[in-house]
Amino acid sequence: MQGKLILLDGSTVAADVAAVEQALADKSLLWLDLDRADEDGIALLRDVFHFHPLVIDDVTEFGQRPRVEDFGDMVYLVNYGIAGDGKSFSEVHFFVAADYLVTVRKQICPSIDQLRGRLDKPGGRLPTGDRPTRLILLHHLVDGLVDSFFPPLSELDDRIDELQEQIFSKPTTEQLAQLFDLQRWLVNARKLVAPQRDMLASLVAGMVVIPGTTAESDPYLRDLYDHLIRIGDMIDTYRDLLSNAMSAYLSMVSNRLNEVMKQLTIIATVFLPLSFLTGFFGQNFGWLVDRLGGLPTFLIIGIGTEAVAVAALYWLFRRRGWMGSGA
Repeated sequence: MQGKLILLDGSTVAADVAAVEQALADKSLLWLDLDRADEDGIALLRDVFHFHPLVIDDVTEFGQRPRVEDFGDMVYLVNYGIAGDGKSFSEVHFFVAADYLVTVRKQICPSIDQLRGRLDKPGGRLPTGDRPTRLILLHHLVDGLVDSFFPPLSELDDRIDELQEQIFSKPTTEQLAQLFDLQRWLVNARKLVAPQRDMLASLVAGMVVIPGTTAESDPYLRDLYDHLIRIGDMIDTYRDLLSNAMSAYLSMVSNRLNEVMKQLTIIATVFLPLSFLTGFFGQNFGWLVDRLGGLPTFLIIGIGTEAVAVAALYWLFRRRGWMGSGA
């Protein structure tokens, strides 16, 4: 079992069964952070904390939907943040009661690791400079997970702008692949953010009450709810931008194809009268053979008619605006 046990007095001890039982007996347990739900960790949650069997099943199978459930003296929350690679999502399970706060995760989560690093130090303090209580610590943990979405979304905004500039300059299939990757990430993020927003809404509305909360706790919950609303709005905005970028890509590709088709059509149209003239004068009729001969005839009728045809077509294309600016 890997994790840290932090007590109310700020001391940090190894997360073994004896230390946890002693902290629970003394009501001095502030935060138990388990890095992964291995067999020893599951046994601790089942035998020491006596969690509901459904909760034990959820902890053993990560990939749960963000939600909050009330089990009487304990509230169970599932939240997501950005993992250490800055792209994937880290799932964190919270167990909040009047006498303890327990988190279980199996991925590196920078926001939680940073906060635990602050509290691991002697006399550890929260970013506010205060000694933490369980509810204040819960707010900082969830707030860190929620706010971890902002940097990737900011980078995504910049990336969308770059792709749009590249698309209008020279569209490529690689850009389209990147647009699809960004859109897929946004879809996955929205699947996590929307349920978390609903979860915070139920806490703000009082449908589920976290043990120990008071009227003074409501602003903290509303702050988290406001952040999730902002993230949800940003995701929807960027999805629209990506859709517009894809439409722009398709339009640019279609325009380039139209230009190529126009050029090929002009070339084919130019050679159409030339093919007719060369085919007509290439016929072996006696009248043509007897009367059309000599260099002047060749230059005037043979070359001249073809030059006139090309000049007439060029004038017509310019006049209709198919080549350059129309007359």
